[in-house]
Amino acid sequence: MSARCDARSLAARCGRAVPLTLGALLVAGCFDEPKLEDRWTRLDVVGSNVAPFQVFSAGSADSITVEAKVTFRRILTGYAVIELRASTIPTSAVVLHPEAPRLPMATDIDSILANSVSCGRATRAVTGWDHLIQNVTLGFTGQVPAAANGLFLIGYLADGEKIELADGSDSLAITPYTSTPYEILPVGMELGIGP
Repeated sequence: MSARCDARSLAARCGRAVPLTLGALLVAGCFDEPKLEDRWTRLDVVGSNVAPFQVFSAGSADSITVEAKVTFRRILTGYAVIELRASTIPTSAVVLHPEAPRLPMATDIDSILANSVSCGRATRAVTGWDHLIQNVTLGFTGQVPAAANGLFLIGYLADGEKIELADGSDSLAITPYTSTPYEILPVGMELGIGP
């Protein structure tokens, strides 16, 4: 066999291998799973009159307003909740900030919701489906406790049931959706209590 035939044969083999290799790389890149933040329903703070790490006076009553955005990734019906919570969990044990990594923050918020009391909240009924974005503005008066290990402003989604109180007025019993089973990324911020 001549050297010229060997060169052509080598070029032909290389010519077939290059497109196959490039094709495999492109296909692998096309099927990468989107980030968790793009697959789970999430709440984001768009604006607020409260800043992360803001210190509130112990025992004060403060007006709190939050503009939030809910980005749905599946059909979901419930309530958007913005809540001030006093917790037995110290702020040093968690990382809550609108720009913090979302899954660790969701886990921290689940723990805070299970180990805290409400100091005021606002709710709004929401219904959404994949790719729907719903903006909500919620405001309430928060009662800052005299002392707590941690004070947090949290936005989350919840199930709700309207109930009638003994005095005849209506109330709403809220059950937060836990993050992982419902694939929801709540949002929050750490606050402080001062003199």
